[in-house]
Amino acid sequence: MRQLSGSDAFFLYADKPGQHQHISTIYFYDPSTAPGGQVDFLTILEHVRERIGTSRIFRQRLVDVPLNLDYPYWIHDRHFDLEFHVRHIALPHPGDWRQFCILASRLHARPVDLKRPVWEMYVIDGLENISWLPKGSFAVLVKVHQAALDDVTEDDFTIAMHDLDAVPEPEEVKYRWFSEREPGVGQLLALAWFNNAIKLIETGQSLLDRLPIVGSNPVEPDDVLHFDEEEAPKTRFDDRISPHRVFAPYTFDTAEMEGIKSAVPDATQNDVILAICSGALRRYLAAKQELPDKSLYALLPLHVHDEGDAGVPGHRVQLIRVRLMTHLDDALERLASIREEMAEVKALQPVSAEEMTEMQDMLPSTAMIFAANTIGARVGPGKRFRENHNTVISIHPGPPQTLFLCGARLIGYTGMAALMDNLGLNHTATTYDGKLTIAPVCDRRMMPDPAFYHECLRASYIELRDAARAAVKQSRKPRLKAVASN
Repeated sequence: MRQLSGSDAFFLYADKPGQHQHISTIYFYDPSTAPGGQVDFLTILEHVRERIGTSRIFRQRLVDVPLNLDYPYWIHDRHFDLEFHVRHIALPHPGDWRQFCILASRLHARPVDLKRPVWEMYVIDGLENISWLPKGSFAVLVKVHQAALDDVTEDDFTIAMHDLDAVPEPEEVKYRWFSEREPGVGQLLALAWFNNAIKLIETGQSLLDRLPIVGSNPVEPDDVLHFDEEEAPKTRFDDRISPHRVFAPYTFDTAEMEGIKSAVPDATQNDVILAICSGALRRYLAAKQELPDKSLYALLPLHVHDEGDAGVPGHRVQLIRVRLMTHLDDALERLASIREEMAEVKALQPVSAEEMTEMQDMLPSTAMIFAANTIGARVGPGKRFRENHNTVISIHPGPPQTLFLCGARLIGYTGMAALMDNLGLNHTATTYDGKLTIAPVCDRRMMPDPAFYHECLRASYIELRDAARAAVKQSRKPRLKAVASN
């Protein structure tokens, strides 16, 4: 039995109808590398059954403490039913990309069952008319609640499913799982009393130690929530969301990113990703005659390691607010301004991610419930915080090696994030096998035409790529003339 941390419990308490706090990861496979050139559903089902013991996510389910007097616990489910979690579905004819995106959006919009292990897996066949996929390809969509995820266990989940070779060496060690008896009400209440008492003793002095620092620091609570800064302009994405989603990913060649970065000194791949999203948003809103005169703002979660984190499992996250420079016409000027903006924001040195996590874990469950409700409330400071950002952009480096599932080669993957009221558009950027995929997820009412936003992403990338090529070519001309004169 293992208790949730405060930071993980936050996602559980923030889960609401229509605003479910799970993420989805989508994998695409070419079965031609598998024995016999194909992989069927039963093979995948048995493969997952054999790997159950490799990641705790597979079998752990939540047990709530009565009256929410303490954070919930994870136990290994005694009644685990694999066939409830692993499901088989196929696209109808013709099986094109638009059909797949609609299906993925619908699957992502549905909540996971919090009374069972909080994940689902869908094996999707029938992808017969998607131009960039080989014939016979299939997809796997995996949904996992964020309460069960940190970076380490998320990687564990991917590694648990995959091999490094199409035909891996037989494993000598068999993974085993075990079940646990659900604790009784009396045991949970006794643990809650003990944990809360310990927290008061252990964290009381820590909180007192922090008060002088807070009192002497000119940073106010409004500064942390960015209320003192320029307000973000209002857009169609700043509204209450519906339960329905749209999904419009676009994939780029990462080799061409180097050419784009070289046109702006010190630019990073993250800067380029932000610039592509900025150009897409600019095009989309301009076409709707809704482009604000002022720059839009993005909320950017940064996965970081603090000094001294060696040996500490998991990554920690800092949230930073970045101007996307959507008010600028020139694509390279937007990229250069975003690079400067990112350098300035990082130099501000906000509260360390480790300290934020420690403060979250010190809160009792009742306070964390209040915090989650406040952040997600339709009025008050939580709403003001969400309104002060126009979109979320999350960047996740993918596996560095080529992976295989039952012999089928993983040829691409992407993700779908959660949405909240007043933050109805979320971009997830993933990299794998020389490709970058930017996957926007949006409320269907706010973006009724996801195919057009897909086109805006493509056009933004082409505009930035061509501008970078022209700039690099122009910068080389004086050098070429000088060489010729010598």
